[in-house]
Amino acid sequence: MQKRRDFLKYTGMAAGSFLISATGSGCGGNSSTTSGSKLELTFRPYDLQLKHVFTLAGNSRTTTPVVITQLSYDGFIGYGEASLPPYLEETQDSVMKFLASLDLEQFHDPFLLEEIMDYVFNVAPGNYAAKAAVDIALHDLVGKLVGQPLYRLWGLNPENTPDTSFTIGIDEEDVVRTKVKEAEEYNILKVKLGRENDREMISTVRSVTQVPLCVDVNQGWTDRLLALDMIYWLKEQGVVFVEQPMPKELLDDIAWLTQNSPLPVIADEAVQTREDVLPLYGVYSGINIKLMKCGGLKAAREMVTLANAMKMEIMVGCMTETSCAVSAASQLSPMARWGDLDGNLLISNDIFDGVKVIGGKVILPDRPGIGVNLEPGNQLFE
Repeated sequence: MQKRRDFLKYTGMAAGSFLISATGSGCGGNSSTTSGSKLELTFRPYDLQLKHVFTLAGNSRTTTPVVITQLSYDGFIGYGEASLPPYLEETQDSVMKFLASLDLEQFHDPFLLEEIMDYVFNVAPGNYAAKAAVDIALHDLVGKLVGQPLYRLWGLNPENTPDTSFTIGIDEEDVVRTKVKEAEEYNILKVKLGRENDREMISTVRSVTQVPLCVDVNQGWTDRLLALDMIYWLKEQGVVFVEQPMPKELLDDIAWLTQNSPLPVIADEAVQTREDVLPLYGVYSGINIKLMKCGGLKAAREMVTLANAMKMEIMVGCMTETSCAVSAASQLSPMARWGDLDGNLLISNDIFDGVKVIGGKVILPDRPGIGVNLEPGNQLFE
């Protein structure tokens, strides 16, 4: 642990510089703004219908509430989204209340992304999914104004996107087999664990496929010795990393587990915003960055910069979301070792067309902004 303490001591003062270097909007080109134009924000609630019951270590659900945003300027529209799974403790009502409190019409230049998002973040603490809904829409709008995808404005190569994992939730054996067969085009599966049937879950998956696996325990293990024993067994089953194996409060136990684990240990619930990253040095091998947790693309890029400086692995993930938020997160995926960008594939009522998965690989759309279009006939904003 001495190495970790030394790192924190000598990088604490430097952390600010990492963050500052990452806060550029990435919006190159000239801002062709129109005098008198202003930002106009509208938003609507929407409920996502899951194709299967989604069961984690602590809960099950069949729907996920979201709020879809539109940010209009000079005839262009940027789209955003706040996805609201239970553990985020945000609701459609809280998101809409936050969005209604914003005065974005005071801004007449969407290219002032830093200034706009600083204002949004300072309106009230928390509300990160709500803030992400504004951030995504603003980035989408700016990309459309200059006619370029975000990944191109950031200088990223779309060929460097990772494969995305496909999530297999905890369920009965027959249902698990069905889910795995439906996911045959994916090159890696994410298996949810954290209950008493963990070995049964893996064995059931292995009865259908031999593709690499990753596992997400969702804080479900509490004994570090048993956790280590399980990780050694998982490695023998072709698992490539373990996500959030123990409760996030057990820092010393997780640090011990990471030090002794034959597989990388990735933080999920333990890391939400950029302020959470630095204290995790020496505790985890890497972090899972999700727009809904950190507040959007601007904050996520800052987290990437800091994680790179700490030589931690990067995973870009998502919640259960439409193709809007998943396509936004996917713009960052060329900077990640792993992708978990299947949230839109788990629902039956997506209202956007955007990022695709072909042969298991994330394929970024060659469209401006985050690369999404509303599906024809959608009437959410009519």
